Amino acid sequence: MIDRPTIETLIHDFYLDIRRDGLLGPVFAGVIGDDWGVHLGRMVEFWSTVMLGTRSFRGNVFGKHMAIPGVRAEHFLRWLTLWHHHTDRLFDAATAGELQRTAHGIARNLFHGFFGEFPSFVMRDGIAIGHVPEESPAP
Repeated sequence: MIDRPTIETLIHDFYLDIRRDGLLGPVFAGVIGDDWGVHLGRMVEFWSTVMLGTRSFRGNVFGKHMAIPGVRAEHFLRWLTLWHHHTDRLFDAATAGELQRTAHGIARNLFHGFFGEFPSFVMRDGIAIGHVPEESPAP
């Protein structure tokens, strides 16, 4: 089951791993610095809005992310891998799957903003191992 307390646990545990991660930690530290309390609170509100319909988040997610320098495709793979790890650990398969599909959609749109293509992320055993461009719709 997903509710606000489980979202809070997910976000706090997930971003603790982000901060410790050798690939993602420096990217986030460059933007957030030491002010993780504010970021964690915003992420709880974001995921509560997305998953619970609370409408408690206001902000320009796309614009904020597009301003981050040095983002590379492998950052998306690592972010998704950590997300899968935490959602699989905390939730039943159906709820984890819903959270993962949502995260893939968010990552897909942000990836497009950075690199100009909409990817499908390739997962193997909960690890994002690559991405492939999505098929263009038939005319």
